[in-house]
Amino acid sequence: MKYFFSILFIGFSISAFTQNTLSGKVTNINNDPIIGAEIYLPQIHKGTISDLEGKYEFHNLPKEKIDIVISHIGYETLKTSVNISETPVKDFVLNESIFNMDEIIVSTPFNKLQSHNVMKVENLKLINANVGAINLTEKISEIPGITNISTGNGIGKPVIRGLSGNRVLVYTQGIRYENFQNGEKHGLGINESGIDNVEIIKGPASLLYGSDALGGVIYLVPEKFENTNKTSVSASSSFQSNAIGFNNSIGIKTTKNNFKFLARGSYNTQSDYQTGEKIRVTNSRFNNKDFKAGFGFTNDKFDTDIRYNYNQSFNGITHEIGEQSTSKEIKGLYQKINNHIISAKNTIYYNSFTLKTNIGFTHHNRNFFDNDVKKTDMNLNTFNYDIKTHLVNTGEFETIFGVQGMYQTNKNFSDNIFLPDATIFDLGAFITSNYDLKNNTIQAGIRFDNRKIDTKEHGVEGTDTYFNALDKNLNNVTGAIGLKSDLSKNFVSRINLALGFRAPNLSELTSNGFHEGRFEFGNNDLKNEKNFQIDANIEYSNKTIEFFINGYYNRIKNYIYLEPNGVIINNFDVFTYSQDDTKLYGGEFGFHLHPVKQKWIHLKSSGESVTGKIDNGEDLPRIPGFTIKNNVKFEFKISDHFNSNFFVINNKNVFKQTKISEHEDSGEAYSLFDIGFGSNFNIGKSATTFSININNLFNKNYVDHLSVLKEENIANAGRNVVFGLDIKL
Repeated sequence: MKYFFSILFIGFSISAFTQNTLSGKVTNINNDPIIGAEIYLPQIHKGTISDLEGKYEFHNLPKEKIDIVISHIGYETLKTSVNISETPVKDFVLNESIFNMDEIIVSTPFNKLQSHNVMKVENLKLINANVGAINLTEKISEIPGITNISTGNGIGKPVIRGLSGNRVLVYTQGIRYENFQNGEKHGLGINESGIDNVEIIKGPASLLYGSDALGGVIYLVPEKFENTNKTSVSASSSFQSNAIGFNNSIGIKTTKNNFKFLARGSYNTQSDYQTGEKIRVTNSRFNNKDFKAGFGFTNDKFDTDIRYNYNQSFNGITHEIGEQSTSKEIKGLYQKINNHIISAKNTIYYNSFTLKTNIGFTHHNRNFFDNDVKKTDMNLNTFNYDIKTHLVNTGEFETIFGVQGMYQTNKNFSDNIFLPDATIFDLGAFITSNYDLKNNTIQAGIRFDNRKIDTKEHGVEGTDTYFNALDKNLNNVTGAIGLKSDLSKNFVSRINLALGFRAPNLSELTSNGFHEGRFEFGNNDLKNEKNFQIDANIEYSNKTIEFFINGYYNRIKNYIYLEPNGVIINNFDVFTYSQDDTKLYGGEFGFHLHPVKQKWIHLKSSGESVTGKIDNGEDLPRIPGFTIKNNVKFEFKISDHFNSNFFVINNKNVFKQTKISEHEDSGEAYSLFDIGFGSNFNIGKSATTFSININNLFNKNYVDHLSVLKEENIANAGRNVVFGLDIKL
């Protein structure tokens, strides 16, 4: 542990403070000052805003060339580089734009603006997401190609183009998040408070992240520190009528010269939700407590960002409709989950390169109770490391060398053991380069990974509770290449070819016993899943409209899946793990219309489709049906005091899913409507947002195909009225 904290605080011995400054002015093309423009230095997580004259200023900056991003609503985001020692004064001119601001992408290694990125990365600002969504996963499912496996309200699991669980890697605080995510009733387990936005890579990202990124990456970007020499306090509260729930959060942020600090506490409690037929789904209630804190330090040689997150959840486990209650007391079958996540992201600046280290530790404790009797108690401890060297040879050519991995232990503290005590060690090394030409950008790389899995023998051989010792060593080589081309001023195309892989997890290798309504038995002989995906994207935009089309073909060898073997134990089917070759293919399309002469209206529409097939001719399970999402947003002014208001209508149409595995029923078609109203205004000096959303406006009673409760024919939530209030002091 002492070595961990030595690395954690590396660089504090670098105490030389200098006065490298950068200042200037932000204006529009008419030379009018832009007030409140955000000027952000992504490499050192430092930001400020322009004053009433459009002026800005930074102190204590590195001497060398540094990236700078300038953004403001209604203007095109500008990214450039400035050599601080040569150019201490720099003015910027922004061009008007009617679409969303271009964002810096942090989930890819070169941290480009999305418009300059070779990979198509989806970016969702949570402040703009559906405020009526119960959990973070439900909000993410707004993005085309993303769906949600739900178990009531408290448990949600993201699905990327038909893949989920251990095939989708989740990153939070810059480190991989491990929480036995293979279980279908194991949700994301992260509170959305204190998260600024979500970036999603749809497709193999094993080059950048190693195993488990075969299907994609959910990258949760924490909230930024406050701008230079500012302090703010913010609070938010929402009430949800359907589950009679409250979600409250309060936070503080302060930055003084080189030091930055933030903290946020949140509490979310929900009763059993109600279906469209006004039936409460027994034991779908949950309670969640969350605390996040961050500390930052910056000088001209070094930058550190240290984050901590504690989360405790009590999630009821639904299996039937029973007692009708609005109580929030957790009882019967339920999970108690405790998470501690600590991370340290450090950047050290040298003359010819930048060294970035990101290390973290996650403690995940999962308990399962039946009428307050503890049945399962498991600890999953994960130490992550990520070290990268970023070389910039010329203005057009960049290269990154990296070493990543984790050391993980699973330990049981109860007599009921589903997974054995185990140790997993990951080591990966990669190199990737980015080359900018006049109208084209090429990115390519290669990676090697090794995973070693050791488990302990448990029980008496020949009995149902016996686990034999396992010593498994798995290797893999992956690579990727991509090309972004500016076909014209308005047309952009991207094509990416990538290899991915996923090592079998502990459940698939070693499970032995009753779990989630069935008996499961692992398979020690499972091999790595390997895939090849080709992904193509084309985008068009002008002052009035933008549209996109994505297409992909994903070939997966040795796909691992559960299937019944015909044996029954205690009236429950026995499932075992098998492997076969599969393929998934489909795409997304969409447009955004914003007439120049009617700037107060936005029209959005998107569609998504995925097909999953096993080579033996069967369909893959849990594949979402064809979906179309529509959105109309009106922006208007009521008065000088209420000058930023909106009214929104959402419509989601899910078509019947008949391409199903032999062990599931077809998915029904349904159509949902949501409406919402919001207003931004000031109370004194406090920026305030008030909103009212009505989800499932017509109280549709439906069962989503990806709902875990579909097997019990339990419907999803009915009408839900949500009142929200956010205040920033």
